Amino acid sequence: MSVLVDAAISRSELKGSNFEMTYGGATSFMRRNYSKSLVGVDVAVSGVPFDLAVTYRSGARLGPRAIRAASVQLAELLPYPWGFDPFERLAVIDYGDCFLDPHNPLTVRDSIKDHIENMLEYDVFPLTFGGDHYITYPILLAMAEKYGKGLSIIHFDAHCDTWADDEEYSLNHGTMFYKAIKNGIIDPAKSVQIGIRTWNEDFMGTNILDAEYVHNNGWQKVVERVKEIVGNNLTYLTFDIDCLDPAYAPGTGTPVPGGLNSAQALAILRNLQGINLIGADVVEVAPSYDHAEITALAGAHVACDIICLLASSKK
Repeated sequence: MSVLVDAAISRSELKGSNFEMTYGGATSFMRRNYSKSLVGVDVAVSGVPFDLAVTYRSGARLGPRAIRAASVQLAELLPYPWGFDPFERLAVIDYGDCFLDPHNPLTVRDSIKDHIENMLEYDVFPLTFGGDHYITYPILLAMAEKYGKGLSIIHFDAHCDTWADDEEYSLNHGTMFYKAIKNGIIDPAKSVQIGIRTWNEDFMGTNILDAEYVHNNGWQKVVERVKEIVGNNLTYLTFDIDCLDPAYAPGTGTPVPGGLNSAQALAILRNLQGINLIGADVVEVAPSYDHAEITALAGAHVACDIICLLASSKK
């Protein structure tokens, strides 16, 4: 019997799936082709292994590797509850990681921005794994150059990340959206932050659906409000894994009790059909604080559901 081994480096086509041992082989995200060619690609998964902007525990630089490794079981069966193979509908590759020079931190912003711009030149949807949450800011800079300003964000997080910071090249994973709103990249009135449970004197006009709102109203009401807020505006989705309660995501840099459980977060994600998504990220997975891959598994499922969400509109 002839079996394709290490499909990530031996599969000839961009679409389709292959059975492999879950416990062996090349661990690209969900066994997708490793490739630096963006021709004919719909979605490029890539990592930004960066954690110099953290304010508490470091370690998220190892997040992209952990999410990829945790995704192997997801590639074995059709994803639940979708019941279809998203890779029959979308050409998805693993583009590898963004190269960064940690010894020259002032180069980081532009290195990440250039990394994303390479994909956007080919009209590819970037799905990016952090790294700490700072990486979303240079990604949004690239998005604004491609699509214009006034974008919406759907932001899952324990923290609003709108604390004041007027230094353009400063590295802080709690100030990115302050900069993005102040620079007009994000329209706060058409943006929503889900799961927030830390205080800020100024949320800068964003719509807050805090953790208490989710617990009290249920995922159905959250989805309804999100769709009302963003409408048909071009939307970027950013998922900080610390949106989840530490019981469901211990492996992260700034855990905050009282958060969403995995079922709530995934139910919200899976029901965002109709949102005009242009890019997404999953950030702040820090595997050195993880237990039994709980956090990495959650990150991999979030990423898989984002891909399935995109694929659901391509029948």
